[in-house]
Amino acid sequence: MLARDLIASYEAFCPPGLSMEGDIVGLQIGTLDKDVQTVMVALDVRETTVAEAIAKGVDLLIVKHAPIFKPLKNLVAIPQNQIYLDLIKHDIAVYVSHTNIDVLQGGLNDWFCDLLGITDCQFLSETTEGQGIGRIGRVKPITFEDLALKVKKTFSLDSVRLISYGQDNPQVTRVAICGGSGQSFYKDALAQGAQVYITGDIYYHTAQEMLTDGLLAIDPGHHIEVLFVKKIAELLKQWQAEQDWSVMVLESSAPTNPFYHL
Repeated sequence: MLARDLIASYEAFCPPGLSMEGDIVGLQIGTLDKDVQTVMVALDVRETTVAEAIAKGVDLLIVKHAPIFKPLKNLVAIPQNQIYLDLIKHDIAVYVSHTNIDVLQGGLNDWFCDLLGITDCQFLSETTEGQGIGRIGRVKPITFEDLALKVKKTFSLDSVRLISYGQDNPQVTRVAICGGSGQSFYKDALAQGAQVYITGDIYYHTAQEMLTDGLLAIDPGHHIEVLFVKKIAELLKQWQAEQDWSVMVLESSAPTNPFYHL
């Protein structure tokens, strides 16, 4: 089938227009006017991802994180550029779905809520009328530290960072979450009564400001967004069966998380 037809189904589910202003979404490398026999879903496009895609004969990558996120000055064959050169050489198209899958109702942030038992959800910060990034809702009463352990177990993490001075362990019922790097929305979480905010990449000084403002937080890292891979692959396989697509759907298993803890 044509890559364009497969992506049309994806965009009917998750329109690019939901993305936040200035975001990178859509086709970034290659062409959609090509036949696709194998599509692979990945979180990131790193050298490990590209090697896997080449080995498995992938024609189209659907990813959350854009491989090109800052202007290129050249395409000289240095390690970072080799990623792009190899994709082009092997005719592997790359389609990016970034904040539109975060904003989407029934998208990534809602999948996080389902896994963690966060209910009665509303969006955290409005992006367009009736749409928004992040989620906030209720959980059954649970201590802050037990919630952190639940996050760790749910996402199979080797650790989580707790934003707390460690002096108490309150019971909480109202929790906000935003996949990726969502620290800039912490005041939205506060304004909506969150007791705990779950998001990745929290800076040191931002963490201090959160605590001063009365908000606890859990930082599970950016990589929990890898849930995108499983969920989007499941959707593609569902559409494959419903629409009789002659295409193989793969989930990337290449390691791309740069952080591990001893």
